[in-house]
Amino acid sequence: MSKLSNRLMKTSPIVISLVSFVLAILVSCVIMLLCGYDPIFAYSVIIEGSLGSVRSLTNTLIQATPLIFTGLAFMVGKKATLINLGVEGQMYTGAMVAALVGMTPLPLPGILHLLLALVCGVVGGGLAGALIGFLKVRFGSNEVITTTMTNFIIINFCDYLVNYPLKAEGAVAQTNKIVDGALLGKMIPGYQLTWAIVIAVLAALIVKFVLEKTRFGYEVRAVGLNMKAAETAGIKVGGVMMKAMLFSGALAGLCGAVHVTSVGKRFISGFSPGYGFSGISVAALASDSPLGIILAGIIFGALKTGAMYLNMMSQIPTEFVSVIQALVVIFVSAPLLIRALIGADRKPKKGGRSHAE
Repeated sequence: MSKLSNRLMKTSPIVISLVSFVLAILVSCVIMLLCGYDPIFAYSVIIEGSLGSVRSLTNTLIQATPLIFTGLAFMVGKKATLINLGVEGQMYTGAMVAALVGMTPLPLPGILHLLLALVCGVVGGGLAGALIGFLKVRFGSNEVITTTMTNFIIINFCDYLVNYPLKAEGAVAQTNKIVDGALLGKMIPGYQLTWAIVIAVLAALIVKFVLEKTRFGYEVRAVGLNMKAAETAGIKVGGVMMKAMLFSGALAGLCGAVHVTSVGKRFISGFSPGYGFSGISVAALASDSPLGIILAGIIFGALKTGAMYLNMMSQIPTEFVSVIQALVVIFVSAPLLIRALIGADRKPKKGGRSHAE
């Protein structure tokens, strides 16, 4: 086998993600052409709108922040063979709990009030995730179904709260504003970017450390690789699954808590355009790598920011960005197709030479 094929095999997750993203861009270009739009113009506007100035770059990082959190949340569950489609609902739980704590006047210094709001958001999201883990382990319920259903329950319950008992004055369904001391400060004066992006990066580093350097992380990876072998080795698979869902939900809850204490400054009905589901695309593009999720989150954040600029500068629908996200998941979930395209699955001839040679 050629040296090139050897390298491709060794770096297959990275190569598959890269090729998947490129293919998603190319296929979306074809779709744009078929719909009568100019893809070169569209992507040039997207790049300008997401990276062309300090303001556009800060907006990209703002959009990337929740995607990093939700990508991490989905990835942690997947590492333990759990498909956590409830990230959206767990994020809402964390956001609502953090907003309640943040808007309540407390005899605490500002930083402690903020930390309390964030911690409560983490606990709220974690408990929502742990419930799914408990139902999975205790009753054998399918986590895809339970997480999907709990999304509806949590989101609608939060909407009820902000439309009735917790509704602030005015026409918008939202809570009262979080007190100033419990808000995350801005990183750059004059711009909307807050320290939330730093928290997201730190969360990715913590997840990487936990998964690679702790006993819990080892158990999660063991369960993910071979559940029966892990059980034979003495690992309590049920307990690991529950802890993984607790960890996943906690990250989603932190996402919601960070959002309401930075961008939202209160809980607003329908604040999420689907961050929890976009996290699936982010984790897929990153090949379930915590550090890769940072880069993938920024890439999708740039696409979202650029799409908004594209909407202002042309008549091209912004839904093409959603098409790109969907295509990334499709291509990443078909690794054999990607391997065939890059020639990494070709069998070597006798004497160690591949067909490519």
